[in-house]
Amino acid sequence: MILVLNCGSSSIKFALFDGAQAPLPRTPAWGGKVQGIGRSTTTFEETGRAPDTITLGAQSPYHDALTYIGERVDARLSGRPLRAIAHRVVHGGSKYFEPVRVDHQVLADLKSYIPLAPLHQPFALEAIDVLLRIRPTLAQVACFDTGFHQTLPKVEQLLPLPYASWEHGLRRYGFHGLSYEFLSIALEERLGDEARKRVVAAHLGSGASLCAMQDLKSVATTMGFSALDGLMMGTRCGALDPGALLYLMEIKNLTVEQVGHMLYHESGLLGVSGISADPPVLLPLESRDDEVGERARMALALYQRRIVREIGALAAVLGDLDVLVFTAGIGEHSAEIRQRICKDLSFLGLRLDPDANEANDPIISAEDSLVTVVVEPTNEEWIAARASLQVLGELTR
Repeated sequence: MILVLNCGSSSIKFALFDGAQAPLPRTPAWGGKVQGIGRSTTTFEETGRAPDTITLGAQSPYHDALTYIGERVDARLSGRPLRAIAHRVVHGGSKYFEPVRVDHQVLADLKSYIPLAPLHQPFALEAIDVLLRIRPTLAQVACFDTGFHQTLPKVEQLLPLPYASWEHGLRRYGFHGLSYEFLSIALEERLGDEARKRVVAAHLGSGASLCAMQDLKSVATTMGFSALDGLMMGTRCGALDPGALLYLMEIKNLTVEQVGHMLYHESGLLGVSGISADPPVLLPLESRDDEVGERARMALALYQRRIVREIGALAAVLGDLDVLVFTAGIGEHSAEIRQRICKDLSFLGLRLDPDANEANDPIISAEDSLVTVVVEPTNEEWIAARASLQVLGELTR
């Protein structure tokens, strides 16, 4: 059995895969999540059961949440061996791209990349650290969100800074790689050779990015050195004039910590709307004839504009667009956001089938559309479980 952990600042998602089956099943045998870690209410949810409220210690709630999950996993295993734990790790820096078995040296390296992904990196590494101490012989495999983008041409990796910065690891890495890797597999299964043409994948969740793919490989992406770059997100700003940061720090006397907190936690949809980081919450508010409605409209209009502009830019890099695929929470479930984006892309010959879009069908483009538009649920956990078997030399295709 393979356990996959996806650790965030206040939540831990987990999935248990049966590694004895070949090929590896894409649906986990069991899974769930702990939400609200460190908050007043913490819930535990597992396959087939409604969420339950659980109590964690005030001193080390994250450690307690991991312990609770471990106890539930042990009970679920019923004596079957746990072969490995796979972790989604956002950043592997310039040293790690391929999945790797973690030891204390690898962990120390990965900790040095925490400033590059402060929303996710420290929590995945805390889980690894805890498990290295309590179960040192159990294989742990780090699977990197940057890995899929190692095929980016150097011109896409370079930052327009003094060249010494490249030599010190400052470059565009790209993220959401586990999601894009799954799409590269699922799209070929769904579309055949068309998937190898000019594809833009839109991973739209609380974090958001785009990836241009050709021959199922990443050739350009919107996130760069950090997970702040590119699209406007739920609470993150996306691409921003660096002069604005200099202004905030020099004129407004904000510290590095204050600016970082604003960019990661107070910007994006939440910052512009002042209401919510979630499009489904903002959409019903647009019709209000007051400041709340105006702020909601502005936030969603900017969110849409940034996505459309970046899809257009990636289509230019590709030379045209054959396939547009939506994935992740908003991409998979918000027909309204998809419709607005696709309407603004009609100059590419893209046409939606309104009924298919509303039903979240796998193919939502109209028959006369020059671009095939796909809704494809992502499966990062399966990619991580598969990678752990590869590292251990036990993957059976």
